[in-house]
Amino acid sequence: MGVREMASGAQRRGRRIMMTDAEVDAFLAGARTCRVATVGADGGPHVSALWFAWDGTSLWLYSIVRSRRWTNLRDDPRISVLVDDGDGYDELRGVELSGVAVPVGEAPRTGEPNDELNAVERLFAGKNFGLDAMPHDGRHAWLRLTPESVVSWDFRKMADAQDRAK
Repeated sequence: MGVREMASGAQRRGRRIMMTDAEVDAFLAGARTCRVATVGADGGPHVSALWFAWDGTSLWLYSIVRSRRWTNLRDDPRISVLVDDGDGYDELRGVELSGVAVPVGEAPRTGEPNDELNAVERLFAGKNFGLDAMPHDGRHAWLRLTPESVVSWDFRKMADAQDRAK
């Protein structure tokens, strides 16, 4: 099942430029940094950059537990995450994932055995640190976002469509 079938919020516009499930998977697997939006106690938005891992189903965030992001998500678990790329207009592409962030494992993470985290920690450590095992500093913990809504775009497809129309 593709990421869009799992998410209940279907993309309504921009179908010509939306990514396929395979393109979303490849894009998220290759990207390192996302922008995480949370809602503060006063109702205001808070956006911060964070490294992540994508396992094909969920986006995993390794967050400092004393951060404003963690506090916001503890009080209101709604989250929106943006991963984007490109400099010129015709190069822009990205994926927005929205849903509820769920803490997984102990907080902060000290490295206690956890079957649910084994694969994601290997993935994250390899992608972001070039390591086989996850280093734990006792300040971070895992958040899992299994998206309820996924929106994607790839403006490079507009140029492809224009080239085909010629």
